Amino acid sequence: MAEHNDKGREAEQLAKCWLEGKGYVFVEENFRYKHAEIDLIMTFQGLLVFVEVKFRGGTGYGYAEEFVDYRKRQLIIRAADYFIHKIDWHQDIRFDIVGVYRDRHGNIAFKHFEDAFY
Repeated sequence: MAEHNDKGREAEQLAKCWLEGKGYVFVEENFRYKHAEIDLIMTFQGLLVFVEVKFRGGTGYGYAEEFVDYRKRQLIIRAADYFIHKIDWHQDIRFDIVGVYRDRHGNIAFKHFEDAFY
């Protein structure tokens, strides 16, 4: 597997643990539907939350949230719609982005954008 894929998977696991520490409950990871993938699906206070995780080794090329473009959002929404129907969910949903940042010293920081799009 390519190094960027390994870093992405590591970032997803870090984000999952961080969100669980904030009271989120894990439902599923790497849910695929056609050409789309949802990194994390969690529940939080009665909401079903679809989370896109982005890793950055710095901000020189931009912030994590800037890399979830219109096309990516549309794919995530389609996959979420399929998942909602699959599990017969009838409560509210939300789409979040979690940026995972590692500085040059290896320190990890998170930036959470709740209700980032839809």
